[in-house]
Amino acid sequence: MMIDVPISQQDLDNWLKDVNLVAEISNSKATLIAWNAAGELSSMLSSDSAADSEIQAILCHLSGNHSAKTLPSATLSAATSSIATQSKVVPSNTTSTLSSNTFETSSDAQLAQEQLISPNESISVLPRLAHHQITTSLSLSELTELVRQSQLIIDTRQHSDWRTCSAIGSVICLSLAWPSGANFGFLCFYHNEALGVDSKTLQLAKLISDSIQRQLGEILSQHSAAEALSRGAPSCVDAVDLQTFIDSFEEHIWMKNAAGIYTLCNRSVEKAWEMPRSEIVGKSDVELFGAEIANIFLEGDRLAIESGMPIIVAECLDGNETKNHLWLETLKLPTLNPQGEFVGVIGMTRNISKHKAVEEQLTLATNVFKNSVEGVVVTDRHGNITDVNGAFFEITGYVRDELIGQNPRIFSSGRHDKAFFDKLWNALLANGKWNGEIWNRRKNGTIFPQNITISTIYDEVGDVRYFVAVFADISAQKENEAQLTHLAYFDPLTHLPNRMKFMMQLKQEVRQAKRLNLQLATVMIDVDLFKHINDSFGHSIGDEMLVELAKRLRSQVGDQDVLSRIGGDEFVALISGIDNNEDATVAINQLRQVFEQPFIVSTGDHLRLTASMGVSLYPNDGTDADTLLRNADAAMYRAKNDGRNNYAFYTESLTQQSFEHLKLQSALYGAIEQNALYLMYQPKLDLVSRKTVGFEALLRWHDPQLGLISPAVFIPVAEKIGLIHEIGLWVLETACRQGMRWLSEGKHFGRIAVNVAGQQLQRSSFVDDVKRVLAETGLPAKHLELEVTESVMMQNPDLAIRDLKLLGDLGIELSVDDFGTGYSSLNYLKKLPIHKLKIDQSFVRDIPFDTNNTAIAKAVIALGHALKLDIIAEGVETKEQADFLQQNQCDQAQGYLFSRPQLPEDLDAFLS
Repeated sequence: MMIDVPISQQDLDNWLKDVNLVAEISNSKATLIAWNAAGELSSMLSSDSAADSEIQAILCHLSGNHSAKTLPSATLSAATSSIATQSKVVPSNTTSTLSSNTFETSSDAQLAQEQLISPNESISVLPRLAHHQITTSLSLSELTELVRQSQLIIDTRQHSDWRTCSAIGSVICLSLAWPSGANFGFLCFYHNEALGVDSKTLQLAKLISDSIQRQLGEILSQHSAAEALSRGAPSCVDAVDLQTFIDSFEEHIWMKNAAGIYTLCNRSVEKAWEMPRSEIVGKSDVELFGAEIANIFLEGDRLAIESGMPIIVAECLDGNETKNHLWLETLKLPTLNPQGEFVGVIGMTRNISKHKAVEEQLTLATNVFKNSVEGVVVTDRHGNITDVNGAFFEITGYVRDELIGQNPRIFSSGRHDKAFFDKLWNALLANGKWNGEIWNRRKNGTIFPQNITISTIYDEVGDVRYFVAVFADISAQKENEAQLTHLAYFDPLTHLPNRMKFMMQLKQEVRQAKRLNLQLATVMIDVDLFKHINDSFGHSIGDEMLVELAKRLRSQVGDQDVLSRIGGDEFVALISGIDNNEDATVAINQLRQVFEQPFIVSTGDHLRLTASMGVSLYPNDGTDADTLLRNADAAMYRAKNDGRNNYAFYTESLTQQSFEHLKLQSALYGAIEQNALYLMYQPKLDLVSRKTVGFEALLRWHDPQLGLISPAVFIPVAEKIGLIHEIGLWVLETACRQGMRWLSEGKHFGRIAVNVAGQQLQRSSFVDDVKRVLAETGLPAKHLELEVTESVMMQNPDLAIRDLKLLGDLGIELSVDDFGTGYSSLNYLKKLPIHKLKIDQSFVRDIPFDTNNTAIAKAVIALGHALKLDIIAEGVETKEQADFLQQNQCDQAQGYLFSRPQLPEDLDAFLS
């Protein structure tokens, strides 16, 4: 029985501090695993760096080397306790929380090991479990030997049974025990690398182990004293010995005198009734449970008294939840004095759940045998039939009297030779079970297939007693296998091979081409804009066209070639007999000819289709089936990007571009969580006074693996994969919080400008999102400016006008970014509630020497002023550009001439 004493949170916190300290000093990881009262192990605490998967790897090591069998909790507890040797006791002046000075130990590793490890001490390696029962096949002596041999493993690679445990490089584990010797648990230190734990680590761990064990003694002593005080003292000296005796039983034991007053009870009664002995002894059933329940108990007493012998008076379920139900059996017997006079009743309640479980299992097994839809036949050790179930009769046609005493060979179909049955019996006798498919014969002479499992039943001494065969008639399954195979490997609409079948054929053709030094062409065919057919004419017309297209394509490939439909409007052809690119081009042109004639559908319409095709060649573009198909698909998308109704050959640069894009896309998902995104700020200046009037927040990304990535590269990717809204909100919140920091520091910055992506503005929640950010950060709206490109506003100008007006009403300033690069409508431009126009840097470049750019800049400035808008020029890099813009009454500017984008802490010169 495990000692069940609660550990206070303060003690756990102190232990965790010690564990973390040693883990940090020794550069290792640690966990404290403890037993509970149910005989289960669970992790009590772990160092900050420990991972569940790593500790689970130790469990896999122990359980993976042996076939598992479950030990009862009590058995496992006793076994563990019996091999756990109590560690050295820490001197009384040692504190519970260790300091770094505690670990000043000898540098002589051999001496340290001799001091810390003796042959009788147990240092084992055990995994952490989450309240699951331990399973093992080791005997007690084997487990003891394992513990002794696993004292300190500094390199698991040197141990053959540890080589599969790749997560652990080195490990030690110290057993912890209560003062009585009962096992408390294990303190385990480990490292992912070999040599990560050594004898010094063991010394440090031993200090913690000794400290914990000393505290366990104190905890147990305090708990026992408090418990004894709460229970109350026994009534006499004789009762002490009796009390100690009955407390050792798990059954509920109590006694009542002739007046029905409880005179004693054991500890199990106290736990079950949830009250101390002092509140039970001296009370009657009425006082303890009330009259209704007391009458039931007293009736049991009367029956025991009248019978004059022990009787079972109750058998019932206990527990509120079904999964916690226990079957309890109450035994009562009258007690007589030496004179034969009745002096009281002794009662004992015990748990008979196991007996009930066996009884239920027998009942269940009988019902399963009778009612199973599968045939069951039982034979003796010589193979003679002793019993069969009802399903057996229905399947074979025999009746029971025809089968009892017969040998199963009467069912032989003749389709299996002697070697088959010899192999079956050898496996059955060696392994105790055989499963497979057998063809047998019914009584009417027809043969049929069975899926059968034959099991060996042994007696108490391990000799064969019975054989039990359970089988199912799989005739219908066999009849359907051909249809299932067709459904698994062929497209139901066109009856062409599907993707799975095509890949099998492609792999086979690649192997043959490799053996014969041949070339192959894999052609991916994707119908252009086929969705328009389905949307306009319906899916039934679309299916008609796909069937006709499959027929046409099939007619254009040779008998030795393979044509497959692998998706809705995607086909792939495998062309053999290819000697060079020209041969592949000829084959592709033949395939393209099928699209030259219109498709006449059932409605009478003449519809035309085109297709984009991609080609990969074996062995130049790939030497395996997956690579060839993937590269043909990449080439097909290249053909689509080039305008559709075309074909393209695969190139390595196309694959590399796709790989880099995928790598960038994957990294972008974790950029915010990894703090890889940050903002830089570029000052905006008044061109006349050259004073700072604001800053533009510019997003930057520095990935730990990919390095610094340009916004021009990752912003389009974020828009494509749907992350731009999340990133845009992060930029807005970060910029607003920076503005509040500047305000709290008394720094004046005008407005912070934040760029708004098109997908953000198109969201119906965008205005509410901006309001929420301003409310959460506390930044006044007068310090925020939003920049929106003209192309974004022109996508849905009415929606843009509505939302921008709502934002402007809040006090936010609105700018049109990159003005002049899109296709603005002046009619809508005058309606937009904007405050600024930004001249794109492409028009500022080469001013004042480029006459076209100077003319455009003047026109934008004049247009903006006519609409009563401020004009700001971006990308100003030279003094000549600034002078020209100032002379032409441009209001503001930003660019490298004044400042590059900088981090907030580097902008003090612009904030004074």
